[in-house]
Amino acid sequence: MVQTRSALVLDFGGVISRTMFETHDLTERALGLAPGTLRWRGPFAPPGEDTLWEDMQAGRIAERDYWHRRMTETGALVGESWTAFPQFIARARGDDPAAVIRPEVRGAIAQAKAAGRRLAILSNELDLFYGKGFRERLPFMADFELIVDATYTGILKPDPRAFAFVTEGLGLAAGDCVFVDDQLKNLRGGEAAGMACVHFDVTRPSESAARMLRLLGL
Repeated sequence: MVQTRSALVLDFGGVISRTMFETHDLTERALGLAPGTLRWRGPFAPPGEDTLWEDMQAGRIAERDYWHRRMTETGALVGESWTAFPQFIARARGDDPAAVIRPEVRGAIAQAKAAGRRLAILSNELDLFYGKGFRERLPFMADFELIVDATYTGILKPDPRAFAFVTEGLGLAAGDCVFVDDQLKNLRGGEAAGMACVHFDVTRPSESAARMLRLLGL
């Protein structure tokens, strides 16, 4: 018998939004760069190609340090010095936020809502990276009854307090929640909190979206 769980808890960047690695073509067009200029590919790179990403995955640098380096490098290519992540995102992703939203996850969100499941976001840097105006331009974000963003709480996943913000905010037990993230270290925190967890493989988004719906009992 498939267990029915009450809530879907999603990371934003990498899960709801496509990674910047997947949208290099959009970034290059937005910045006026030649196709193929941006070579860093994170999880899409063969071993040894994006060593900075490998350092982040191994815990030698923080995720924010990785993106700060990429922000600085990309700004230098166009003669600009960006001091905040929203500047980077705004320049790199152009004027159409919907273009970077995963259709597979957007569909899963709609299916979960239609089935009466509750929706929450647990992000380490939603407004820090994207700026608050970004999410306000995405109408489906109104479907989420709770958004926990470490931009404001200062508590980063996988800290257990981050997951407690979700369970307390929803008034649910951790076991009633399906937590989805693309970073394994964050999933370990979710598992420790007692949530059912899905590793969102950004190289297989359709399969990942299907797994989270199955854990919801859909």
